[in-house]
Amino acid sequence: MWFEIDNMVLTTAQAACVALPAAGVPKALERFRSGWWTLVLPLCIVVVIVAINTTSTSADVLTWVALILVPIGCALALGWGMRGARWWLAPLAAVLLAIAWADQETRAGQVATILLIMGSCVTVGRLLGGAAPPLLLKLGLIAMAISDAILVFGNTLQAPNAVLIAAEPGAGLPQLQSAGFHFASMGYGDFFAAGVLGGLLAIERRPQLIPAIALALVSLAWDQLFLVVDTIPATVPPAIVLIGVEVWAQVRARGRVGAGPLAKL
Repeated sequence: MWFEIDNMVLTTAQAACVALPAAGVPKALERFRSGWWTLVLPLCIVVVIVAINTTSTSADVLTWVALILVPIGCALALGWGMRGARWWLAPLAAVLLAIAWADQETRAGQVATILLIMGSCVTVGRLLGGAAPPLLLKLGLIAMAISDAILVFGNTLQAPNAVLIAAEPGAGLPQLQSAGFHFASMGYGDFFAAGVLGGLLAIERRPQLIPAIALALVSLAWDQLFLVVDTIPATVPPAIVLIGVEVWAQVRARGRVGAGPLAKL
């Protein structure tokens, strides 16, 4: 059995992205609701690969985008987007950024980076959950996992992903486009997929803790592929959990119909 505690830290963080998103979007943003937002999921991987393969400077742009937007997204999660959010918690994102910047090679800096990415994905998950039709968003999440799996197992994603991970904003600033913990690493898109799953569950008023635990367990099983390959698509477990949630909902619905009142004539 394959198991690494460093990888488990990242898996736990990914699972937390399912449990934490709250539901709803600000009224000012409701007019932007559209099914087109669903395309963000499958295209976010493909567009990044095409951009980096076209010009490696795209990775430098993306690392700056992450440096700017990830702390903002984390602040929004602490102050609004996650369950238990309080406005006065938002400045903690600045503290996390300072730790991630000052201690980039230490466990403290790595944990701070993970928390920043988690927070931003919780915010994005809540926003997408409230901005796109749930059915289309579910299909988009599954399409994202399928495209990710095709690219990874086809050895198409590894090279541009390595370029993206290595990109630095310069001046000793932290890299927030991916998360690492000692020997393990996980891309932003993997946390993003989990955050969207959490946002979907939240908007549909479904339990989030059990799917979060299920994600950790599915990921442990999925990680057994590390026995034969070096890289696996971590967007697949959120898609598997989503399918499991939908199947379970259908089973329960049919059970309720079958358990209707009995009558004697």
